[in-house]
Amino acid sequence: MRSIFLTLALTVGFSQTTCTAANSATSKLKTEPAIETPSNRVDSMKIKIKVADKTVTATLIDSKTTRDFVSLLPLTLTMNDLFKREKFGHLPRAISTEGKRAHTYEVGDIAYWSPGPDVALYYRSDGQEIPDPGIIVIGRIDSGVESFDVPGSIRATIELERR
Repeated sequence: MRSIFLTLALTVGFSQTTCTAANSATSKLKTEPAIETPSNRVDSMKIKIKVADKTVTATLIDSKTTRDFVSLLPLTLTMNDLFKREKFGHLPRAISTEGKRAHTYEVGDIAYWSPGPDVALYYRSDGQEIPDPGIIVIGRIDSGVESFDVPGSIRATIELERR
């Protein structure tokens, strides 16, 4: 009987301690304000891409690669066609490769291909994987991706959108 009473007392005591610690941690999470830094504001960087008489906008993600790309703007590039799925243009210099690498893409992605060094705009999917070392996605075309689905090379001007 004594061992049952002792086990019950220890269980109740442990439960109270665990609940108190959890409540304390939860209350700290609720009361401490989040600090907003430029690195967690990803929706504030937009670019315009002008091709002939059309202008499309794109939203860039926040990464070191993207910030380095933006430092090159404005850019006017001849963008060649590759596999009838993407337009790519050679950058004037290599940029940071500290972004997340991927071997797949989605229609509308804007990506950096470091061996080029090139920027690529994906306008159609062919289901093929990107070879090593992969691409670093830096943004996404908001709408009008079909503007790039034209045969051959295009001339594109990329600039930061002024609000």
